[in-house]
Amino acid sequence: MAKKPTQNFETTLQELESIVNHLEAGDLPLEQALTEFETAIKLVQQGQQRLQQAEQRIQILLNKDEQAELADYE
Repeated sequence: MAKKPTQNFETTLQELESIVNHLEAGDLPLEQALTEFETAIKLVQQGQQRLQQAEQRIQILLNKDEQAELADYE
């Protein structure tokens, strides 16, 4: 099941891997498999959002560095 939406990326990924393993085993009843699949979709969306946020932060940092003036190394 999905935990609170503020969990970190690594926790989200671990939970997603666990769900995939359960689904691949093929021994879940249909309703439970559907519930697990829904949870997995939510986790994928959370992970994608975190990756996009990280990418935006990196772009901001890179843009700041590009605009910085070069100074002599002392």
